[in-house]
Amino acid sequence: MARGAELFVVCKNCQSEVSPYVTECPYCGHRVRKRAPKIERAGAKAAREPRRARGRARRTATARGPRLGRLRPGEIPGLRADGLTRPWATIFAVGACFALYLLAVAGAVTATNLIIIGPIDGEWWRPFTAPFVHLSGGGSVFAGGAYQFATLVGVGVFGWLLERRHGAWIVVVLFLLGGAGGMALESVIDPSPLALGANGFALALLVAWAMPDVMAWRRDEDWEGDLLGTATIGLVLLLMPLAVPGCSAIAGFTGVLAGLLLGLPLARLSER
Repeated sequence: MARGAELFVVCKNCQSEVSPYVTECPYCGHRVRKRAPKIERAGAKAAREPRRARGRARRTATARGPRLGRLRPGEIPGLRADGLTRPWATIFAVGACFALYLLAVAGAVTATNLIIIGPIDGEWWRPFTAPFVHLSGGGSVFAGGAYQFATLVGVGVFGWLLERRHGAWIVVVLFLLGGAGGMALESVIDPSPLALGANGFALALLVAWAMPDVMAWRRDEDWEGDLLGTATIGLVLLLMPLAVPGCSAIAGFTGVLAGLLLGLPLARLSER
């Protein structure tokens, strides 16, 4: 059993009491510690503090900030229930991709009316709908459903992690910059454009999520994520235009720039 003084730690940024077994404050996102402490083994007897020391520790904790109130349904000590809600923006993005794929295969939707194919010519909706469309066929290993699976792994995993960290707004903004923005840039730069799929959107989410760990790695500090696995997924998404007709390299690099543009300042703010 943990001692009374170890039930909570105080975030230096927002002065909130959080669980000692988390490394990131759930209220403001500030890094509380590099790694969580080890849990005592079962049967190990903790040394009992003198009553005077325990009372002094309780008074110090009370002076630092307000105690947590009664827990709400779905809430655990040190983590707000708001942080455990479903990532609705990521769920909508992934669900829309699968829905449009199934409708296109069934013939209920004409996918060529939703993607970037030739000049836009006033069809303003195409950059916003093209990231959700993945056509079948093409004769390559990543064509159709496999292409969709590869990109939506990036969208689902890194979108969920980012939405838990910052909220749904960051997923929406990165879709506008990396997803729709990459498609619009493709239609402007390429004289005969053909672009579809969520590779730019996935790369924007991946880069924005990885920024805190990359900055910790450059400072030779501990980091929490798997940078090697993240780099592998990013490399696959960047090289995918070589194997998939319609997968835009311009949209991919636009997604990387969008992730840097938004992820870098957010990572610096969370360190303060």
